[in-house]
Amino acid sequence: MDRTSKEAKELLQSQLKEWDLARINFEALNRVKTKEFHFDEFKTRVQFNPARIQSSAAKVDAKSIQERKCFLCPNNLPKEQRGIDFAKNYQILVNPFPIFPEHFTIPTYEHTDQLIFNRYGDRLDLAKSRCEYTIFYNGPKCGASAPDHAHFQAGIKGFLPIENDIESLPKETIYRTESTAVSVLKNYQRNCFLIETKDREEAIRFFKLLYSLLEIKEEDTEPMMNIITWYDNDIWYSCIFPREKHRPACFFAEGEENLLISPASVDLGGVFITPLEKDFEKITKEDISLILKEICIDSQQMQSITDKIKQSVWNQK
Repeated sequence: MDRTSKEAKELLQSQLKEWDLARINFEALNRVKTKEFHFDEFKTRVQFNPARIQSSAAKVDAKSIQERKCFLCPNNLPKEQRGIDFAKNYQILVNPFPIFPEHFTIPTYEHTDQLIFNRYGDRLDLAKSRCEYTIFYNGPKCGASAPDHAHFQAGIKGFLPIENDIESLPKETIYRTESTAVSVLKNYQRNCFLIETKDREEAIRFFKLLYSLLEIKEEDTEPMMNIITWYDNDIWYSCIFPREKHRPACFFAEGEENLLISPASVDLGGVFITPLEKDFEKITKEDISLILKEICIDSQQMQSITDKIKQSVWNQK
C-alpha cells in the first residue's frame, strides 16, 4: 500500500471513532440492498442508499446555492470533521454520506467554482498518489451537489463495474502514440472516451482538445461531463462521459412514473443509486437504458466529436 493511501485509511478509521454521523452512515452500508441487471456486454448494480437523498435531491439552482452556506468551505465544516492536505490546494475529507466502503471528498481550500479545465492534471496526480482509489469528477450540472466549490471524490478501487468493463467492452481506437491510447467504448449504452496513458502531459493535452470540442450550453460555464480516473501498473485510465442533460424526465415525473435518480459519475460507472426504496424495488433494466440514453450525448454527437479529433492538427502531428 502506498503511504498516501495509508494516510487516507487512517483518517477514515479515526473519523469513524470521532464522528457519529459518519460512523452511522458507513455502518449502514453493511445493510444496503443491492441488485444487478445484466446487459449484453456489461452489468449494472443498483444500490438502495437512503443517506444519499441529500445529494440526489440537492437543489443546485443559483438561488438555492446563494441561500445556503457552502458545506465544503473549511470554516463551515462540522466541528468533528478533519482532513489531510493534498498538494497544498486541496484537503481530503471523509464523505459522511458514503456510497463506497471507503469514500472521500477532496475540495479545494479556496471557495471557487466547480470547473475542470485547469484541474484535470490535479486529478491525475491524485489518482497516482492514492492508487488504491478511483477518483471521480461530477460537473456542475452532472451530479455535483456543490457546484459552487471545486472538488473531486474518491472511492476504493474494485467497487465500480467500469473498472472491469473497459477490459471486455469493444473499443474503437481513435488516437495512439507510444505512451497513450484514446478509445471510444462501444455497446455501453452511454458514450464514453477512454484515455489510457503513461504520459501525464499528453493526457492533459488530449483532455483539453476534447474539452474544446464539447458544447457549452447557454448559461453554463463548462461542457457537461463526468470523469472517472484510476492509476494501475504505471498507467492512468480516464473515462470521460459527455452529458446532454442534468436529470432525466423520470426525476421530475409524478406518481408511478417518478424515479428519484440524479445520475453522476458513480451511476455512469455502473452503480445506480436509489435513495428511495420504492425506486429500488421498481426500477427496471429498461429504465436504466432510457436514463442513460437521455442524459448522455447521442451517437451522432459522439461521432461528430470523434471525427473532429481525428481531423485535428494535434492528432496529425
